[in-house]
Amino acid sequence: MAYDYDDQNIFARILRGEIPNSTVAENDYALAFRDISPKAPTHVLVIPKGRYVSFDDFAANASPEEITGFMRLCAQVAQAEGVSLDGGAGFRAITNAGPDGVQEVPHFHLHIMGGRMMGPMVMLRD
Repeated sequence: MAYDYDDQNIFARILRGEIPNSTVAENDYALAFRDISPKAPTHVLVIPKGRYVSFDDFAANASPEEITGFMRLCAQVAQAEGVSLDGGAGFRAITNAGPDGVQEVPHFHLHIMGGRMMGPMVMLRD
């Protein structure tokens, strides 16, 4: 099932400057800002500036420049936040897609989380 992009989602509104954020870094293709409800000492969201709903949408449809710009900003954030393997103890990068992936905002975003042991990847339930 494909999802249409919603121009009124909170991240689209942040990109338009309608909602303030705590910017960590930015380039021509992506914006990184602190999560308003952090789940780890470091919890930064990185979002592309383009209209992409999910990781697979972004990976399939973004230009090479958008993909490179997004990924480079992720690396810059991990380094600046002190969680990269170049000076830190590591981090978790998470993206959720659709209802089964528990995606809350229909704009592709990647969580960079670290600053402590992150625990198991997932907890399986029956």
